[in-house]
Amino acid sequence: MKNIPGEVPSEIPSEYVAMESPDLTSFLEQQFHELHRWQLPEIFALAEKVERVHAADAHVPKGLAETVKRLAAELDAHMRKEEMVLFPAIRHGGMQGLSHPIAVMRADHDDLAREMEAIMSLTSGLTLPAGACQSWTSLYEKLRAFMHSLDLHTRIENDVLFPRFEKAAGSGGCGCNCGGHG
Repeated sequence: MKNIPGEVPSEIPSEYVAMESPDLTSFLEQQFHELHRWQLPEIFALAEKVERVHAADAHVPKGLAETVKRLAAELDAHMRKEEMVLFPAIRHGGMQGLSHPIAVMRADHDDLAREMEAIMSLTSGLTLPAGACQSWTSLYEKLRAFMHSLDLHTRIENDVLFPRFEKAAGSGGCGCNCGGHG
């Protein structure tokens, strides 16, 4: 995903990099999966409201609610695949054969990045029109927070967690950072 300047650290915090893979999967579920499931319904409701109330405004992000709805469905399906397939496999020693599920997760991340680009386009880069109401302002603030958390979430997976198992697949190791059974 593209880093949205200003809010998300350019470097992944070292404490995430240092976590053992099973602990990192639990952290991702608790920190990000729960957060995204909490964020998106409110964002969707605000997007619907802004589109409905300001339908005549030339700056209204027409189609945003539908884009958020689609993104929420895609993200939920992605997180369920992680929770039911990939993360349990990692917690059980990172067995061989994770390269295909990881490739699917990376492709999902690319799809989510395209949805984020669509949101940025619909909202003119999350730029509020002059005199925007509190709902519109709140919508863009919540979208910005969501996008930042999703960016960090996917970067931790793409740049920290997944490479451990992609490297392990080539070396016969487990990918769990244990250094012991490869």
